[in-house]
Amino acid sequence: MSSHVVRRVGACLSVLCVWVCLTRSTKAQGLGGAGTVQGVVSDPTGGPMQAVDVKLTNPVSGLARTATTDAAGKFVFTNLPPNRYHLSIEVQGFKTLARDIDVRSAVPIDASVRLEVGLTEAVSVVGHTVDLVERDPSAHTDIDATRIQKMPIETQAGLNQVITMASPGVVADSNGFFHPVGDHAQTQFSIDNQPVTDQQSRLYSNQISPDAVESMEVITGVAPAEYGDKSSLVVHIVTKSGLDHTTPTGDVSVGYGSFKSPTADVNVGAGSHAIGDFVSVSGMRTDRFLDPPEFTAIHDTGNKWSLFDRLDAHTNDTGTLHVNVQAARSSFDVPNSLDAAAIGQDQHQDIATFNIAPGYSQVLGSKVLLTANGYVRQDHLTYTPSANPFADQPGSVSQDRTLRNVGGKVDLAYTTGDHNIKVGGSVSTTRLHEQFTLGFTDPAAGFPEFNLALGGAPFAYNQAATITQQAVYAQDEMKFGNATVKAGLRLDHYDGLTTATLLQPRVGFSYNLTDAGTLLRASYGRTMETPYNENLLLSSGLGAEALTGTATPPAPGKRNQVELGIQQSIGRWIVVDAGYFNKRTDNAYDFNVLFNTPIFFPVAWDHSHIDGFTGRVDLIEHHGFRAFVVMAHTNAIYFPPGAGGVLLEPPCDGDGCSFRIDHDQKFNATTNLEYVLDRNRGVWAALSWRYDSGLVSSAIGDVLDLLTLTPAQQAAAGVSCAGVAATPTAGFANCAPNAITSSRLVVPAAGDGDPLTNPSRVAPRHLFDLGFGIDNVLHTDRDRLKLRVSVINLTNTDALYNFLSTFSGTHFVTPRAYQLQLGWSF
Repeated sequence: MSSHVVRRVGACLSVLCVWVCLTRSTKAQGLGGAGTVQGVVSDPTGGPMQAVDVKLTNPVSGLARTATTDAAGKFVFTNLPPNRYHLSIEVQGFKTLARDIDVRSAVPIDASVRLEVGLTEAVSVVGHTVDLVERDPSAHTDIDATRIQKMPIETQAGLNQVITMASPGVVADSNGFFHPVGDHAQTQFSIDNQPVTDQQSRLYSNQISPDAVESMEVITGVAPAEYGDKSSLVVHIVTKSGLDHTTPTGDVSVGYGSFKSPTADVNVGAGSHAIGDFVSVSGMRTDRFLDPPEFTAIHDTGNKWSLFDRLDAHTNDTGTLHVNVQAARSSFDVPNSLDAAAIGQDQHQDIATFNIAPGYSQVLGSKVLLTANGYVRQDHLTYTPSANPFADQPGSVSQDRTLRNVGGKVDLAYTTGDHNIKVGGSVSTTRLHEQFTLGFTDPAAGFPEFNLALGGAPFAYNQAATITQQAVYAQDEMKFGNATVKAGLRLDHYDGLTTATLLQPRVGFSYNLTDAGTLLRASYGRTMETPYNENLLLSSGLGAEALTGTATPPAPGKRNQVELGIQQSIGRWIVVDAGYFNKRTDNAYDFNVLFNTPIFFPVAWDHSHIDGFTGRVDLIEHHGFRAFVVMAHTNAIYFPPGAGGVLLEPPCDGDGCSFRIDHDQKFNATTNLEYVLDRNRGVWAALSWRYDSGLVSSAIGDVLDLLTLTPAQQAAAGVSCAGVAATPTAGFANCAPNAITSSRLVVPAAGDGDPLTNPSRVAPRHLFDLGFGIDNVLHTDRDRLKLRVSVINLTNTDALYNFLSTFSGTHFVTPRAYQLQLGWSF
């Protein structure tokens, strides 16, 4: 970490400490970017009312909480994700009180009420049409813990699969990758106000467990000015807290599933109003850790464990300290294709992750909240090749690299009248250290000085560099009657292998047609898309000119983005959201994969055009049934030349040649259905139906290219000649063009292929996942025995994510897999 960065962080923290020491008040405060709703319940004379239940709900996200007033009549809801809520109080002999509250800031909201004597009436939250639409101009999806807990997901999939299944415009790719709104991995996770912008698939890092998540707000539209670096998709996560859990709550569970997959999870929260702690520990192993290049997993054993701990402490009446700690490790074999298994390939990868993130929030008066966060985060990845280098074709590769982020940010939020103002700044430094070797094992691969088959020595690489970034921003969310305007300005400075500074205006507008239950929105944003940090040094050619040619470090991308949308409530039970997005980017980023390894290198294409639509339909919970559907269409067109990558072969030749990248998909949709059969025992069932029309397969131009594949590759693609299917040992070198077919790919006829207008694609697929659970098997009052069964890919559909992709290789979806989990909740 450079000395000037240390001085800047130290100065910020010094100012914060002085400010904290000089301020005192009597308000609670938001934690880690979450909101607070608090108040006092009084009788008609103004006297406090004790032991009154106050309910806070959001019918769309599914959040439902209850707080009971204390001796002073006070109630507090903390750790609330930004959203619109319905507050209700029912007390016998008093009129029922119902109120809508919009939480868009971490500044505490005073919701004090005085009840009136009268007839108590039941409140139907969904009866209020205004509750079902949000005034936020930024298109987003809210995902509550109650939804996450009932989603049938794979044991090793984690948060990324939850995001993919619940968010419009997010397309699944292999190994936990997803394409966010037409991009590849341009995603920022904000975890309790800590920005995490590096890759989060299981090939690169270890995520926190979904069990640690209280809620997620997934922003798919133009990101507000407070978010930078990676902003195509912003996942704002609020983790669980142990505050006010005077009786410890949590669960312990063990499970077992297909592919010899035992699991274990422990989640516990406990604490007083002054101090609380939440801890989540999980572990698993499986014989299918990564998505393999064959329908049957070969050499694919892996395991992982993860620890997440959140400590909260009220340092005084107005200040709160929280510290997040994560430690995790994964270790897994790299799966083999049939061709690789035949020659004894034996590759392995390990990833160790740690993260320490302290944060402090301080209320100043009644309208201002000061928040400061610091963090140290590191991923250490080692990749080991086969002991016999010639078992790795066409090259033997090793890697040992470290990516360490150190940074801090300070935000000041001010709420007054119809304004939610926020200003802040951040500074970070990223230390990269990359060690890499490559020895070609195929005599035809070239590079004789590095070709082991020709007597050469492996190419050896060892480089380190530091990247620093600084940013400041200001934004205001303003309400004018039924109109809401969110305007902001962000300034980013990036100083890495290249240097760039960009001023980025962001503006959004929404208008609520209250009587019609309609919300119209529009937004524009200018953003800087910084280079991926993973393998950035080697990809840039820094010190590797012998392998990559001239060093050409890619510069940060610059983007203009527009989003238009409409949200409509239908009656009291349905909410429909539809949006159109259009992105134009200079220096558009992606990755290319090296051989058949899990090693990827960032590439910056000259520019890109991405547009499409997103949609979401929510059916509000009604008699135990609720559902949602997310869908999208994406055009993703990229334009060479490309800078970066290693041994990159563009899918299109010629200057200015454009092509559809593998993010491009005509249509995808996920339908999630959930039904509670018995509320007393918590008996529920959930079904997920995923449809994908197929990503672009850039390695296949037309059906004649299928004849150049090995027999095993032809079998993986489902190639047939005149109705005779290829087998791993018997393929086709010759076949009449009109007699060649592929069951797992949609391939143009001979001479009809075009990377822009008619590319090859993975064949469409339908996948069904089923979940069933009993949350209280023995029907006890407190300690509850729970049972859960999941079936992934219920119909055992044989399908691909991708095939010989320049950008991601070949990977199959999971075959039918069963998972059984038995647990104890308390």
